Amino acid sequence: MAAREAIGKCPICGGQLEITRLSCTSCSTNIEGHFTVCKFCQLPPELKVFAEVFIKNRGNIKDVEKEMGISYPAVRSRLDQTIVALGYSVDQEPAPRKEADAAKKKEVLESLRKGEISAEEAIKRLKLR
Repeated sequence: MAAREAIGKCPICGGQLEITRLSCTSCSTNIEGHFTVCKFCQLPPELKVFAEVFIKNRGNIKDVEKEMGISYPAVRSRLDQTIVALGYSVDQEPAPRKEADAAKKKEVLESLRKGEISAEEAIKRLKLR
């Protein structure tokens, strides 16, 4: 009989499943006990596919974009979803903060262009960010 991939979540309630029996395909040895399903087995199917493509492409986002036919933001979003699904946090800087930083950099560069500050002062201000 062909082996099927183990599911990681209960199809009824969504809870974590436990493996209670392992069998060797070579010698037919059986081991019974209580075993957890690996973190990757618990990923939804679409994130499993993404993780495989991401790893195969050595994390090269451009190659992942091309292979999956999705945009850069979609790759980043799926990567973040995968990280969270594996139980880790995603440190994302809020958009308003990024916009404020960009505006501040633009302001410093404009002051430099106008000659209001020296290059050294501009570098100093930009490094404080």
